[in-house]
Amino acid sequence: MKKFLLLAVFTALLASCGSLDTKSQVGLKGNWTITSVTYPGSDYIKVTTFDIADSQCFVGSSWSFISNNNKGSMSLAKAGCPSFSSPIVWTVTKEGAFTLKITEGEKGKNVTDGYYLQMRNQTENSFQLIDNVSVGGKNVEVVYNFQKV
Repeated sequence: MKKFLLLAVFTALLASCGSLDTKSQVGLKGNWTITSVTYPGSDYIKVTTFDIADSQCFVGSSWSFISNNNKGSMSLAKAGCPSFSSPIVWTVTKEGAFTLKITEGEKGKNVTDGYYLQMRNQTENSFQLIDNVSVGGKNVEVVYNFQKV
């Protein structure tokens, strides 16, 4: 998982709303679930997602996106996995970059770490988030498939 310092980037993105993809952001408004997480070698290799849990624990997770203020929430409740719930702050740029801050009860402006993913294949009822991670020294795309609830 690529973790990076988001405060400056996120502030700049929000300050310069011209770089945000408003149409994509509005398209995410509502409730979503992750239907699958795929990557090469997923049967043998574990990937920890967002420093929270194994990527397969995110299958069935609930996500809510509020497009007018770039806030929302996410929660995990899969059997055999840690239970987790947190508010989130997010944006989508015109280049398809999806930035995510998991705020865990903190104000978004006080959270300086976050995640940078790519958004692909957005339709009215589905989209994908792609994370590039290093697995065994190789760059691998982890694909999170979202479906509208």
